[in-house]
Amino acid sequence: MTIRPATIEDQTTIVDFNITMAFETEHLVLERSRVVDGVRAVLNDPSKGRYVVAEADGAIVGQLMVTYEWSDWRNGMFWWIQSVYVEKKFRGQKVFTQLYEYIKREAVTNRSCGMRLYVEEDNRTAQQTYKKLGMTMTMYEMMEDDFVLKRKL
Repeated sequence: MTIRPATIEDQTTIVDFNITMAFETEHLVLERSRVVDGVRAVLNDPSKGRYVVAEADGAIVGQLMVTYEWSDWRNGMFWWIQSVYVEKKFRGQKVFTQLYEYIKREAVTNRSCGMRLYVEEDNRTAQQTYKKLGMTMTMYEMMEDDFVLKRKL
């Protein structure tokens, strides 16, 4: 398995993974053209974030995106892990662990104050994976006012 920064040539796979992940996790059907533009925006502008991909036998089998949040309390940047996806046949093979360890090394080298991610409250498997990697639950719950994706509850 090879972990590497994504390039513009990886755009189609990243878009496909994002659309699949949104449907698998939240039953959302994303508008492809919007996702294409969003992925391209990140790939072309590192200030927005960046993707890292996992390759096996020359094919991308997993991804994650990192975005940044300034913490005035810590005088440092949190690295937020988002858009995590691993192809079904590669799940349980430590693909996410390798992606996480790769990004963590970079975060430490770049003097990030920490890493964060969102996890669904019912996704016990993901929670256990994150805990094994040293992450802890916080006391916060997330709220939003989403102007683009309106969920039907």
